[in-house]
Amino acid sequence: MKFESMFQPIQIGPMTVKNRFVVPPMGNNFANTDGTMSDQSVAYYEARAKGGFGLIVCESTVVHKGAKGGPRKPCLYDDSTIESFRRVADACHAAGAKISMQLQNAGPDGNAKNAGAPIKAASAITSKCGSDIPEPVSTEQVYELVKGYGAAARRAMEAGFDAVEIHMAHGYLVSSFISPRTNKRVDEFGGYFENRMRFPRLIVEEVKKATEGRLAVLARINSSDEMPGGLDVHDSAVVAAYLEQCGIDGLHVSRAVHLRDEFMWAPTVTHAGFSAEQVEQIKRAVSIPVITVGRYTEPQFADLMVKEGKADMVAFGRQSLADPELPNKAAKDDMEALNPCIACLQGCVPNMYKGEPLCCLTNPFLGHESQPLKKAETPKKVLVAGGGVGGMCAAFICAERGHQVSLYEQSDVLGGNMRLAAYPPGKGDISNMVRSYIARCERDGVDIHMNTEVTTDLIKAEKPDAVIIASGSRTLILPIAGIDDPAIVHGSDCLDGKRPIGRKVLVVGGGMVGCETAEFLAEKLHDVTVIEFRDTVGADIIHEHRVYLMESFEKYGVKEITGAKVCQFYPDGVAYETADGKRHETRGYDTVVLSMGYRSHDTLSEAVKEIIPETYVCGDAIRARRALDATKEAYEVAIQI
Repeated sequence: MKFESMFQPIQIGPMTVKNRFVVPPMGNNFANTDGTMSDQSVAYYEARAKGGFGLIVCESTVVHKGAKGGPRKPCLYDDSTIESFRRVADACHAAGAKISMQLQNAGPDGNAKNAGAPIKAASAITSKCGSDIPEPVSTEQVYELVKGYGAAARRAMEAGFDAVEIHMAHGYLVSSFISPRTNKRVDEFGGYFENRMRFPRLIVEEVKKATEGRLAVLARINSSDEMPGGLDVHDSAVVAAYLEQCGIDGLHVSRAVHLRDEFMWAPTVTHAGFSAEQVEQIKRAVSIPVITVGRYTEPQFADLMVKEGKADMVAFGRQSLADPELPNKAAKDDMEALNPCIACLQGCVPNMYKGEPLCCLTNPFLGHESQPLKKAETPKKVLVAGGGVGGMCAAFICAERGHQVSLYEQSDVLGGNMRLAAYPPGKGDISNMVRSYIARCERDGVDIHMNTEVTTDLIKAEKPDAVIIASGSRTLILPIAGIDDPAIVHGSDCLDGKRPIGRKVLVVGGGMVGCETAEFLAEKLHDVTVIEFRDTVGADIIHEHRVYLMESFEKYGVKEITGAKVCQFYPDGVAYETADGKRHETRGYDTVVLSMGYRSHDTLSEAVKEIIPETYVCGDAIRARRALDATKEAYEVAIQI
């Protein structure tokens, strides 16, 4: 498929961008603690510029001293950091991309400890439970804050940036003034619409004045706050039209405040371009370019959005983390080579919140752009035992370093437990990752052997120089009476269609594995009950995923038994104990499904080390954990060999 619309140039104010692919601002924690951009910051942005993105927007950059929300936030509230930003701009320009800087004061979503000062907002309303109470900005302070935006924009211009983007979304400082949900002021910055828009209008005017028309000036706005009493899309369309009258050159339309994070970084179950209809309404309200964002992973729908005039540019956020080469691959119509974002939320968002450098389950190279993969000084013969994502990841990285790699998989299909993780509702994108890893192994010349168990005899015969054990994990079977009854169905066999499942089902285990298995069955109208040792089901599931899973449980009437320690399995149910020591039974089920998680499976490494001293173990073969750990460890092992 050709993506002609996405490769058309576009004019935004004084800036001409070569195509419609955008890297949006994402907090990555690559900056130095003094607010300067690091070598890794430069390499990260440069990689995406070289990957073909036309416009790159640097992550939220702090414009006011005392408003730093995290320890590794880039800052532009004085001249000392300008030179470091110039390095980023120069690197992106050399690769043919335009570069924009997002100007931000986190306001009520800031952190007083990191900032070293009280956080500010339109009114003294906390962003969420446990956050700092913001101080209302005094009328006089509002005008001082306006000047800070202008000064930061001037510094961006001096650093060689092509544009600035004023952050007016997500409940941050400017957003807190715009939305009646958070603006309870009674001075000239509160009350009716134009008063609430006075602060953003003054910022736009100050920024335009400071940059003398030499930079494109954009604004990032919410299409909707997704909260009662906040802005809805009709309000936001009016905000957009008003900002155009104020002189804004373009709009970047995002969605929601942090209380509704599932709209800000949508989980796997959310379809690509899920905010498209809201963006379309805003596009109709203005004549300036509009950037749409919201879980775009492939260019097909993005191209259609631009072709139909529903948006002018498309921002690929987490997808640009997973594969900085997206535009180049789209230009070659080589989409099978794309390394996909599966919206797992395992390495990006959690690390952003923790103040740690971002990492990515599907792209273990993220965060290492300043340390490019090096060819091995001495190519070796490498044998990989296990064809899950950890094994495949180790295999293709070793191959790309110049090693001769053979991968052995015991079954007739690659992907391991990650392949099965694609079966629950809304998780189909995980199959994209598995397929992309298979394709990459094939392209890199990995010699793949299926239906072959790795034994010490095989290793003696093959005589590899190095061995990587990535044998993964198996169903966790605890020493509970009756658990080995042949009538008990393992969750993996349930998902893989290897065992028939009756109508009334008891799923034993209410962690992520059990809950997703229960949802898989409930969607097919099985009568499902989940029994869990902890006091709540899904306690180990990432919040944004759990929001939608719990909605499914309610929709399909999945029943829950919690605080229950299973002590006996029967073909039609279980016996369990509660915290008070009492024994209970739940019986009468057609099928009992065992989904209590996984345990590591490594019966080989100790023996292999006696034969091949250079033997490594990675992923679930060490300990059953997240897929992120498997690919991260695969990378770490592969670069050592």
